[in-house]
Amino acid sequence: MPRSPQPTVCSRARAPWVHAELRLLWGLALLLLGCPRPVRSDCGLPPNVPNAQPDLGGSATFSEGHVLTYRCNRGFFKVTGMPDSVTCVNSKWSDLREFCSQSCGFPPRLLFASLKKPYTEQNNFPVGSTVEYQCRLGYRRNPPLLPRLTCLQNLTWSTPAEFCKKKSCPNPGEPVDGQLHVTTDLLFGSSVSFSCNEGFKLIGASTSYCIILDKNVGWSEPKPVCTIIYCPVPPQIENGMIPHRAETYTYSQTATYRCNKGFTLVGERTIYCRVRAEEGEWSGPPPTCRGKFPPPTPANVQIPNTYYRKSRI
Repeated sequence: MPRSPQPTVCSRARAPWVHAELRLLWGLALLLLGCPRPVRSDCGLPPNVPNAQPDLGGSATFSEGHVLTYRCNRGFFKVTGMPDSVTCVNSKWSDLREFCSQSCGFPPRLLFASLKKPYTEQNNFPVGSTVEYQCRLGYRRNPPLLPRLTCLQNLTWSTPAEFCKKKSCPNPGEPVDGQLHVTTDLLFGSSVSFSCNEGFKLIGASTSYCIILDKNVGWSEPKPVCTIIYCPVPPQIENGMIPHRAETYTYSQTATYRCNKGFTLVGERTIYCRVRAEEGEWSGPPPTCRGKFPPPTPANVQIPNTYYRKSRI
């Protein structure tokens, strides 16, 4: 049978049974005999990484394969997607690029657009990072402009362009016998009002707003209707009449009275239909008709006594 190889001096020098006080002598002997010293695989101090500190976990030595993770300094945040740890390999630490950066605050809230969902769940925004927006309901994309903002070097966000514009409601049109009043425009958020011509009453809402309807925009109220206002039937009078009485009377129409024969008209001969508080009324009371009487006989009339005067002469 082949004989097992005998341990050499070098191998015996590494034997675990060697007492500590003899190890120094054996080390000197190994140098004289040319035996290689055992190679340690520990890494030294971890590398410096800008704006970050290693989490040593109380360790002072780091053996082969040890993984060391860094944490960003206060006021700095980890750049999403970049590594934050080093590994001890062949007594050397692996390379680690700068991964901590200062952050802009939460992106601004825009009236016409909202952050896309992935960015609403993000809590840091390093310099150079971008966020994207989507148009809110009631707005549409303005194609030439990109819906995004960038975190600048001074830790502020780039100025947002108006990359979403208001949608427009259709023209509601004027009501029959009425008018449409446009205050500013017909865009989302604006309002219009309606009024009726003199002598007509508005039925419906006088104001309508351009609002969101079924993910689009439309008017909050339908176009109103203008209905004609009537005056009541003109009153009849005793001993008089209206020669040409109409069935109905509307704004500005007149009623003219005439007395029967032998009577005299007192008051306004003609009254007209007017509107007050959206109700029809007559301009005044109707006239009256009074009868004609013979002139009264004068009382206590004395006849001159010419006979008595002549007899005295």
